[in-house]
Amino acid sequence: MRDFRKYTIWQGGINFVKQIYLFSEFLPPDERFGLISQIKRASVSIPSNIAEG
Repeated sequence: MRDFRKYTIWQGGINFVKQIYLFSEFLPPDERFGLISQIKRASVSIPSNIAEG
């Protein structure tokens, strides 16, 4: 099995997740369980799907 952590696309996905988490701190707190939660879950799914594939 190959180490997915070496792929630049996976590393880019992880960097994207970090940027999304930083960005979400500036969104209004009343969006915490709505938009923020959905954005975070969607961003985490990108590197997760790459790792699965």
